[in-house]
Amino acid sequence: MIVIAHFTDTHFDGDPRAADRTRAVMDYLEELPYDLDAVLVSGDITDHGSPAEYEEARKVLVSRHPMLLCPGNHDERMAFRQGLLRDERPSAAPVDQVLRGDGFVLAVCDSSVPGEHQGLLENSTLAWLDGVLADTPHEVPVLVAFHHPPVTLHIRYVDGIRQFGEERLAALAQRHPHLTAFLCGHAHTAAATTFAGRPLLVAPGVVSTTRLPWEAATGPDPYVHLDEPPVVAFHVLGEHGRLTTHYRVVPATR
Repeated sequence: MIVIAHFTDTHFDGDPRAADRTRAVMDYLEELPYDLDAVLVSGDITDHGSPAEYEEARKVLVSRHPMLLCPGNHDERMAFRQGLLRDERPSAAPVDQVLRGDGFVLAVCDSSVPGEHQGLLENSTLAWLDGVLADTPHEVPVLVAFHHPPVTLHIRYVDGIRQFGEERLAALAQRHPHLTAFLCGHAHTAAATTFAGRPLLVAPGVVSTTRLPWEAATGPDPYVHLDEPPVVAFHVLGEHGRLTTHYRVVPATR
């Protein structure tokens, strides 16, 4: 059994609120009586992409479990690398990473577009992902992660800044049947749908929860609920590569 914890949109901004909520999630994962195969944080690590925010994030996002973090539209690639990936050389190129675990592969793609809020996988990222999939035996499931969902989620302001150019990713997926699922963030709400015939699983946000169009507002922000606690997704790969996802609420103060 392979278990991957997945959360997203921590938005470190120097305010204790974001840091405390993320710390509660990390404490919860550290206290599990089980060694996770991976922890994925799928973007918008910081709110403004500043070096100070990445320094704050680096101190909180520490785990005994293997971790992979990818940028979102609020992140900045150079500062992301300098603050969180200190073994990499400074570069404004996409931050693409892979974790080859015991019986699975997690490929994390950078869907951010510098200076913009919508997402797009650059040609270099798609070529890199194609290589990761080609180099992985077909009996090994590959999970592909990024920040922006490549489909509409029926939330107008989120859908306007989703991942575009998705037909290129769908064509790549058709060539690789062992691509098992897509994982993403950005929407600040737990959601499940499909893309290219695979599950597309959207992790809940840590810093806030999107107000769905049919919900009433519960606070001063018309777009998000600030009083909802963080939630973690657990993606479980079982026998024959079957994927199951569980969600767990984490009290914001522990």
